[in-house]
Amino acid sequence: MLRLAVFLTLAAGPALAAEGKPFFSLANTDFIVTLAFILFIGILFYFGVPGLVGGMLDKRAADIQGELDEARKLREDAQSLLASYERKAREVEAQAEQIVTHAKEEARVAAEQAKADITAQVARRLQAAEDRIASAEASALREVKDRAAEVAVAAAADVIREGMSEAERARMVDDAIGAVDAKLH
Repeated sequence: MLRLAVFLTLAAGPALAAEGKPFFSLANTDFIVTLAFILFIGILFYFGVPGLVGGMLDKRAADIQGELDEARKLREDAQSLLASYERKAREVEAQAEQIVTHAKEEARVAAEQAKADITAQVARRLQAAEDRIASAEASALREVKDRAAEVAVAAAADVIREGMSEAERARMVDDAIGAVDAKLH
């Protein structure tokens, strides 16, 4: 760097001298400015400013590299987390599918059971109704027979009363008592 500054100073030479004065004269302002610049550069090198600037740049580069590494690590963590969530989402979806399938199966079984229960209940009610009808028919038939028997007995009693004598009636009562006594013993 110092060599470049000296070369540029010498190359500028008399062509850039201020107001016709020789370049290497203290009266030439361009020469004074050049000397001051070289002295400034020398002081910077003496105190190690280029090393400090290089160190700061290296530190900044290391910080940037650290941030890039951290960003890369965060990206990898995010990708693994995303993969984990996607896997869990697939598992949850599969479980939901199983639950829906199971619920449909339970609903189908429940519907079949309800249908069987309704069919059995209808059959029981139909049987109960048929039993009541049969009972009512038997009761009506019994009442008709009883009433017919009462009417027949009343009619027979009237016929017997009108067509029989007192002795015949007594003999018939005795025969009926004997028949009842024989059936009971």
